[in-house]
Amino acid sequence: MLLANGLVGPSIPWTDIVPLLILLGGACFLLLVGSLVTTWPRHGYAWFTGATAAAALVANCVEWNNLQKEVGRSIIADAIFVDRFSVLGSITVLGAVIFTSILMSAYMQRSDEDGPELYALFLTAAFGAIVMLSANDLIVLFLGLEILSLSLYLLAASNRRREQSQEAGIKYFVLGGFASAFFLYGIALVYGSTGSTQLYVNTSTPQGIAQALGSQVAVSGNESLLLIGIGLLMIGLAFKVSAAPFHVWAPDVYEGAPTPVTAFMASVGKVAAFAALLRVLLVGLPQRVDDWRPVVFALAIATVFIGSIMAVVQTNVKRMLAYSSVSHAGFILVGVEAAAHMRGDGLASSMNYLAIYTVLVMGSFAIVLAMSGQQDADTALTDFRGLAKRRPALALAFSILLFAQAGVPFTSGFVAKFGIMKSAVDVGSYALAVATMVAAVIGAFLYLRIVVSMWLEEPDTSEPLNVAKPVAIVIVLSVAFTLIVGMFPDLLLDATRLVRFAPR
Repeated sequence: MLLANGLVGPSIPWTDIVPLLILLGGACFLLLVGSLVTTWPRHGYAWFTGATAAAALVANCVEWNNLQKEVGRSIIADAIFVDRFSVLGSITVLGAVIFTSILMSAYMQRSDEDGPELYALFLTAAFGAIVMLSANDLIVLFLGLEILSLSLYLLAASNRRREQSQEAGIKYFVLGGFASAFFLYGIALVYGSTGSTQLYVNTSTPQGIAQALGSQVAVSGNESLLLIGIGLLMIGLAFKVSAAPFHVWAPDVYEGAPTPVTAFMASVGKVAAFAALLRVLLVGLPQRVDDWRPVVFALAIATVFIGSIMAVVQTNVKRMLAYSSVSHAGFILVGVEAAAHMRGDGLASSMNYLAIYTVLVMGSFAIVLAMSGQQDADTALTDFRGLAKRRPALALAFSILLFAQAGVPFTSGFVAKFGIMKSAVDVGSYALAVATMVAAVIGAFLYLRIVVSMWLEEPDTSEPLNVAKPVAIVIVLSVAFTLIVGMFPDLLLDATRLVRFAPR
């Protein structure tokens, strides 16, 4: 009793965590009411999930506006940052939740199923992702990582009628468990070296990792402990962003998981993991930039080339997009390396790329969902043969999204890739800029291969192809965003240029 009376909890600014409370409340409501009410109106779960994410998105937009006069602040005993970096990342995540709930609605209707648990998992995954985006403490970051990961494991294995889905879930779970163990051990070693798990603290006592390293005299034993810890942290996060050589899980999991889930993990998983990587390296470990920047450089080179080359030899469109996702992770790593120079637009270009890629991957997998058939298995390249003769509008939409991923001008993908290359050139990383250009040319062959199959080959069937209205909505919105941002890039660039970390 005396111990309990002596404990004083941190003050909690409830208005700053409204988006998290909305997501948590929405998930609890779905599970509770879904278990009590036997039948909901068709698409009811999806509409509620989308509305919950939209409410949280509006709250984040209000927070973005409130941050006009300040860079940001730390809350809840310096465990969480509220800054434009976390707010922009949260908006991207919540937009992905809205798109995914629409796609899942069509997916569930096609298989004549419905249930609240999958939609609740989307909300809990978004909750974990936003915690990762905002974390100023490695323990809090780990909790967010596990909330996100556990939700994705269950979602990947959610199609119990399809063996490939079960296989995807178990592969993702086993390999993800190893990655989490690496990350947790890295936290322990960094704590042993610095005496803190907080990345940055504004006060002198207690010190955060950044302050401890800034005032620390390097000793051989402590230095080795710290470097191993940093390496283990980077391994854990490299797995989550599917950076080579830690990408081996991505093709099998992307192919086996339900298509809406694949779109969700390809977007939300990358946004959360890259945001965490950027914050850990640039906020917590800037004093050791000369130690970890060469590692990011090597990861970026390996990832862009392995992703681009391996994508070309695939015969399944979902596996093609999986390796394409690996290549895109390499491009974002180039932005991370540019940001490591502590000047230029590396941070802004990375967040810009993540936002654009999220929309591109949602539209691309929406088209894959429309083509995948009743069992969600018709995703081979031959299934897309002659699509222009069956549904020319769908083929045109897919072509636009593929050209955008290739970086063709007047699309959002060009804005993203040009920004990454420019940020690398601005800081003198010419080798990385040249490597990304070469990898982009190799990757363009992949996208052209799909386009040629759709437009220049004869279809194997003359059966009409029906596209569900929810899927069509996602496709139209994705294509519209791609073209509008491609023609008017400042609409997005003006926002990403304002992104800053709270301590800076």
